[in-house]
Amino acid sequence: MNFPGVDRAPFYPAQFKGFTQPVAGHKIIMIKKLATSFLALGICVTTVGPVWAAGDATAGSKKTRMCQGCHGIEGFRTAYPEVYSVPRLGGQQAGYIVAALKAYKAGDRQHPSMRAIAGTLSEQDMADLAAYYSSGPK
Repeated sequence: MNFPGVDRAPFYPAQFKGFTQPVAGHKIIMIKKLATSFLALGICVTTVGPVWAAGDATAGSKKTRMCQGCHGIEGFRTAYPEVYSVPRLGGQQAGYIVAALKAYKAGDRQHPSMRAIAGTLSEQDMADLAAYYSSGPK
């Protein structure tokens, strides 16, 4: 091949081939690191999850009055602040329930009713409710 000005060029087209291989290799390495990170996160979540559920299901069953008004009605939807299908809590993972309640209490999750209710709950209340609802369908 004849490239004009090749004799003056600081590099030759053949040298470009070496640049594509490390980039592709770096992508594979990055994907492996990401996969390893997600695996480690998954292990942490599954091993820490049961610690969140250190509540008492019997005590939790006595604290459900505020929850049942919305979560105890099949197919219930709220109209404020927007139309929202209310999820059933029975059978949900305890760790998820505790994390969601903490997020509502901290203001990280936005729903006025849930934020107000979660704001009144202690960590033990959250653990007890999580233990009750995670024990099966309600």
